[in-house]
Amino acid sequence: MRFSDYLVFVDESGDHSLVSIDPQYPVFVLCFCIVHKQVYCQEITPRLRELKIEAFGHDLVVLHEHEIRKRRGPFRSLGPEAREALLDRLTQVIADADITLIAVVIDKPKHAAKYANPYHPYYLSLQFGLERIYSFMRQHGQDERVTHVICEARGAKEDAELELQFRRVRDGAYLSRCALPFELVIAHKRTNSEGLQLADLTARPIGLSVLRPKQKNRAYEIIKSKLYSGLHSCIIGNGLKVFP
Repeated sequence: MRFSDYLVFVDESGDHSLVSIDPQYPVFVLCFCIVHKQVYCQEITPRLRELKIEAFGHDLVVLHEHEIRKRRGPFRSLGPEAREALLDRLTQVIADADITLIAVVIDKPKHAAKYANPYHPYYLSLQFGLERIYSFMRQHGQDERVTHVICEARGAKEDAELELQFRRVRDGAYLSRCALPFELVIAHKRTNSEGLQLADLTARPIGLSVLRPKQKNRAYEIIKSKLYSGLHSCIIGNGLKVFP
């Protein structure tokens, strides 16, 4: 099979524990960022690298939402004006980016309460996400080509379990009941993948939009136009899957 014209980058927001749940952020979000390879190489990657060079003098900084928000790591040295300028530039890059997002949001307290043996939030989100990515690929005539799905490394044990669950979904063990033309790539954050950084930057604003829909959310106002709307122009259930 030939390779598809798209890459899919995956990152998460929140943790997947159903035992210890943060009352301030009781959701788990898995965000899938779909981008055309030509757009990724010629537009998104150069713009993000240029942004980093202007802000830090080099392009080796990893844009990690948690560190930016908490002013940690390389973002600690940014003053208020420089930090605001960086956020404005990032917002503009995302606004201009020709990307499609699919986000799965698991309400962990509801999930734990509803099922006697609730399924692992990460793997459940992976299943929902891959099924919707396949719908996107069919819609764009890419369903007979191999698409690489790039996930961030999470540790040796977790990565092995992820590979197993990915193969099960890909081979049709769940709702799809058909083999999906996907291949998994696991990449460490230090690879400095611009695609993984985009997925990371967009995951938490989506989670907050579900958790606190009336709260001002500047990032989500930009992001929501990127959510996959399926064949019938409906984001809910396509680009945004909330469970249960």
